[in-house]
Amino acid sequence: MSHFNQYGQPVGFALPDWQPVARPSVTPLVGRFCTLQPLQTGHCASLFAAFSQAEDDRDWTWLGAEQPHSLEEMQRWVAHKIADTLLVPYAVISHASQQAVGVVCFANIDQQNGALEIGHVTWSPLMQRNVLGTEALFLLLAQAFTLGYRRVAWRCDSLNHASRRAAERIGFTFEGRFRQAMTRKQRNRDTDWLSIIDTEWPVIYQAITRWIDEENIDNSGQQILPLHRFLKRN
Repeated sequence: MSHFNQYGQPVGFALPDWQPVARPSVTPLVGRFCTLQPLQTGHCASLFAAFSQAEDDRDWTWLGAEQPHSLEEMQRWVAHKIADTLLVPYAVISHASQQAVGVVCFANIDQQNGALEIGHVTWSPLMQRNVLGTEALFLLLAQAFTLGYRRVAWRCDSLNHASRRAAERIGFTFEGRFRQAMTRKQRNRDTDWLSIIDTEWPVIYQAITRWIDEENIDNSGQQILPLHRFLKRN
C-alpha cells in the first residue's frame, strides 16, 4: 500500500505512537531444552570443554576470533565479550548437562529505531544438528520483539552457507549482499544480510512454538516434523 505526504511524494507508513525501546537486560531466558544465562567468566571451563569436542577449528573459519586452545585463551575471549558495552552476551546452558555449550549476543542495538542484531553466534559441537541452537535463537527473537523492536537482523560471511541456512531455517529473509564490506583474517569478506521484522514475527513465533512443543519434539530432542513444515518453507 502506497503512502503519500501533502506534496504527493511517496513516504514510509506512519508510526504516530513510536517511541524508542529499552535495551535488552542481561537476564536469563528460559526454554525447554536450554537457558540463556548472562555470560560470565565462570562459564569458561565448560565452554572450553564443549568447544574442545571439535576435531579441528573449521567452525571458526568465518568468525572474527580464532578458536581458544587453552583455558586461558577461553578466559580472554569471554572477558572481551563481557567487557564490550555494545554487546549483550549470553552463554547457552544445556538443560541436559547443566553446562555452557555455546555463546550468542545481541549486537548493534539501536534503541532509537528499534533494530538490533543477533550476532557472535558461536556454537560448540554439542549444539550442532540438534534443538539447542534453534531454541537459543528463538529465545532471543522472542525477547527482542517482546521489548518492541521492529527489526532483528542477521549478517554473515557470504561464503558461510551454514550460517545463512540456519537463519533462513528459523524464518529470516535474505535482504542482500554488501560486497567487500570487511576484511577478516587477511581475507576479503562479502556480507549477507537477513532480517525478521515485527509484522512477520507472530507467524514465525507460532510456527516455532508448535515445532518445539512436546507433541512434535520429545524430551530427548527428537523431532517428528522438521521446522520448515510449520513455517511452510522449503
